[in-house]
Amino acid sequence: MKKIMVIAGARPNFMKIAPLMSEIARHKKKMHAVLVHTGQHYDYKMSAVFFQNLNIPEPDVYLNVGSGSHAFQTAKIMMEFEEVVLREKPDVVIVVGDVNSTLACSLVASKLNIRIAHVEAGLRSFDRTMPEEVNRIVTDSISDWLFVSEKSGLTNLRREGVDAGKMFFVGNTMIDTLLSHMKVIDRSGIVEHLHLNKKDYCVMTLHRPSNVDSTESLSEIYAILQLISRKVRIVYPVHPRTLKMIKMHGYFSRFRELDNLLMVEPLGYVDFIKLVKESLFVMTDSGGIQEETTVLGVPCLTMRENTER
Repeated sequence: MKKIMVIAGARPNFMKIAPLMSEIARHKKKMHAVLVHTGQHYDYKMSAVFFQNLNIPEPDVYLNVGSGSHAFQTAKIMMEFEEVVLREKPDVVIVVGDVNSTLACSLVASKLNIRIAHVEAGLRSFDRTMPEEVNRIVTDSISDWLFVSEKSGLTNLRREGVDAGKMFFVGNTMIDTLLSHMKVIDRSGIVEHLHLNKKDYCVMTLHRPSNVDSTESLSEIYAILQLISRKVRIVYPVHPRTLKMIKMHGYFSRFRELDNLLMVEPLGYVDFIKLVKESLFVMTDSGGIQEETTVLGVPCLTMRENTER
């Protein structure tokens, strides 16, 4: 029986692993999964509630690495994960997406000669100032199987000289999750709970350092919010790290003073997707939300200089 080690660390990962865990469970005579949660997203609303919403089993291993700089977080995951791999001796390690957990665990597996499967391989923004771009490139270069979610991924990997035998165009597991949970999503009462009317508000998510880590970028965001909030109500589920940056740079009170801006705590998967589905449009710097809005038919304004989607 093959032992498949599945890695998750942050919000986007949870939606991508849910179908994988379900499918592995269907083949329990041939394989079984060991789920490793690195704890990269340490806030409850960013982690545990997603496991509940998506019916993902409790992690077999929880590394609890928490926050930190990219180097600190990556190094800590590597040190903790190496012990897990040496103890569990998996046949395959599956990593998803482009977060620090993806890079760290694939590096450890590669050095220990464990085969690696990368789900959502081949995406490129062609902007190496983005930490995620470095994570993608390195992970793809050391993976044995590259599972590609969109055709541009195949083009990018071919351009980089990757062996065609490693590449598999399989579609998007995050969208599998979205479609399979639609009935549950439709039952969410989050729109009423926040006293909103359908198609009478927009949703914003911002978390990337390029948008929230400097006074200059937050000043530009604030100006955008001033303009848009005159026209439509903005609902902003705020990432914990983003909230810290907003406060540190002195913009928290300014954001709060905007009459038509509603700042809320991070939402679980079901409530968040329902909020997006019923919105007039979305403003985001998230890659995954660009894909989700496309499937839901909701206009998306991508607040970045470039995108890998």
